[in-house]
Amino acid sequence: MQTALRKVGDYIIRRCDESDLESVININMAALPEHYSDYFFESILRELPEAFIVAELDGKIVGYIMCKIEFGFSNFRKLGFVKKGHVVSVAVLEEHRGKGLGKALMLEGINGVMQRKSDEIYLEVRISNTGAIKMYEKLNFEIKSRLRSYYRDGEDAYLMALELS
Repeated sequence: MQTALRKVGDYIIRRCDESDLESVININMAALPEHYSDYFFESILRELPEAFIVAELDGKIVGYIMCKIEFGFSNFRKLGFVKKGHVVSVAVLEEHRGKGLGKALMLEGINGVMQRKSDEIYLEVRISNTGAIKMYEKLNFEIKSRLRSYYRDGEDAYLMALELS
């Protein structure tokens, strides 16, 4: 039994376990147009388990966030190579949205990345996803650039980042 990192109403926010991956993959398939291989989910869980978080209701996984650590140029400083978290994917099943789960998953994902002493965290978001953009801005993420034709269907993305140090 996993320990809850936080509760949101009747929902439990906790670290992902290997036994949760099938549910996580199903949520990814149902909620997002971007899909990854089973191996990709497994490798992210192995690489950074403290920032692979799920939302659970009555024993059923209804949302997740998965992050990884990268090294690269800062999104905040002109010069500088930094350690940064990357929110690879975050999703909540449609019938569970609007209950604060996305925010709770993001906060715990950020905490997991901070445990690895990262300087910043970033993500890409569809420019049409105004609800997510507003949530990220409330968490103090800033739009740093527009990535033209970022998604497979040609839609642009915003690169949004949050300085942690």
